[in-house]
Amino acid sequence: MIDLSVTYMGLKLKNPVIVGSCGLTNDVEEIKKLEKNGAAAIVLKSLFEEQILNEADSYTPPSEMVGHYPEAYDYLTNFSKDFELNKYLDFIRKCKKEVSIPVIASINCVSTEEWIHFAQEIEKAGADALELNVFVLPTELRATGAENEKFYFNLADKVKKIVKLPVSLKVSYFFSSLGNSLQRLSISGINSLVLFNRFYSPDINIETEEIVSSHILSTENEISIPLKWIGYLSSTSGCDLCASTGIHNGKGVVKALLAGASAVQIVSSLYLHGNEYISKILTDIEDWMKSKNYHTVSDFKGKLARNADQNPAAYERVQFMKYFGEYKR
Repeated sequence: MIDLSVTYMGLKLKNPVIVGSCGLTNDVEEIKKLEKNGAAAIVLKSLFEEQILNEADSYTPPSEMVGHYPEAYDYLTNFSKDFELNKYLDFIRKCKKEVSIPVIASINCVSTEEWIHFAQEIEKAGADALELNVFVLPTELRATGAENEKFYFNLADKVKKIVKLPVSLKVSYFFSSLGNSLQRLSISGINSLVLFNRFYSPDINIETEEIVSSHILSTENEISIPLKWIGYLSSTSGCDLCASTGIHNGKGVVKALLAGASAVQIVSSLYLHGNEYISKILTDIEDWMKSKNYHTVSDFKGKLARNADQNPAAYERVQFMKYFGEYKR
């Protein structure tokens, strides 16, 4: 018998496949289908910090948004009306009644201010965990790397002080010293790091001379970034690591587990192939495990991670030399 069960943030999951925050997790009936097709947990579509503050009548938009980007301000104002706070809490309660898998609430945040109290309401509503999708970009020229890093630690500290439910940080790889920052975050008291989130990816239409969206969905090639950093960190991390971005099939899930991930999040592959694709992913994982004579995920989880006593630079150097040694035209 193949046992795909894992433990993630203290939650017992029937397999390592979590559906990440997206439009598919914004509807109870859709979530029920995701569970039926094998999803082990779901992350609800994110509630944006601006929505919370607008609803609380305490949100003052930045002057540059009103003056230079009025359409952005109008969007945020109207967007908050589409998903009132009580509606989000009711949504959590309804999901908990309709599905048996863990329900992870999500907040997309850019500050550590007044919105944090809402985390307590999420806990009271019955969410099994809370994912904080941190939207901090290194594009603010006046902010130093140290200031950006401090935001993450302050956020983790403030939220963990007011809730008892498991908390994960979904972060980007925009750090001046990524390995050091992630290692320190892993021992900050949070329960998981989700590596990594995807920000808006621009392109330029040279005919209309406009900035347009590019690569809304991830590609399989993007898995290399989470694999690299999970492989570096998993043996010394103080919390669980969850792979996100580029996980498109059973092979991708296996790779993430071999690197040391406790679970993975998928989204793009479901938009491309439908909810039923989860079943194929799980079947492919089982088939691979059978071919390798593995019976549980723990039999191979972290098998290809960097050893805790291995120098990270040496680990990287070996992979670099192998790459050039094996590459031929």
